[in-house]
Amino acid sequence: MRLLVAEDERLLADAIAEWLRQETHAVDVAYDGAAALERAGVNDYDVIVLDRDLPLVHGDDVCAHLVASGSQARLLMLTAAGEVSDRVAGLSLGADDYLTKPFAFPELAARVLALGRRSRPAAPPVLRRRGIALDPARREVFREHLYVPLAKKEFAVLTELLRADGAAVSTEHLLEKAWDEHTDPFTGAVRLTVLKLRRKLGDPPVIETVTGVGYRIP
Repeated sequence: MRLLVAEDERLLADAIAEWLRQETHAVDVAYDGAAALERAGVNDYDVIVLDRDLPLVHGDDVCAHLVASGSQARLLMLTAAGEVSDRVAGLSLGADDYLTKPFAFPELAARVLALGRRSRPAAPPVLRRRGIALDPARREVFREHLYVPLAKKEFAVLTELLRADGAAVSTEHLLEKAWDEHTDPFTGAVRLTVLKLRRKLGDPPVIETVTGVGYRIP
């Protein structure tokens, strides 16, 4: 998934981002509300982790703006305030979930994954096609019941291909969902990752190149 972490405590923001990258997500970071709105206006995020007490533009205002603009991103609001009234206020603004600081990173990652499922059309817990079984929660892939060890980007790309259910997926979409904003759009990262995926998934080949479009698993 493509995620945005909006948190003004830089060490915490970077730690959250790194943890979520370990979960195979592509993560951008904003350290204030203005930057969060700017990035959300440019990129198509699945989930935004939003600190409530952001500088420049308050987290409440960021949340309200995103909801009013029709953003499809799911919002997980973070706050140091643990009172029920604070949680209710955050949810009433349009946030999809609420997490009080301090929190455990595994819980944050689990909530992000759950919200990500809601940001897209419903998909089965395990994605299956052409003898491939991919479990997003366990981050495991099998082909014909044989375990296939994949790197993070390989797993992310395969997830998008399987979610497409046979349709072609563009290189641009794969860059959007598996890499962050610092990636050069003209890089050959997608092509190289697909080459590695083909090799690891073995014969017969299952990933087709669709000329001028991208890739698909028919």
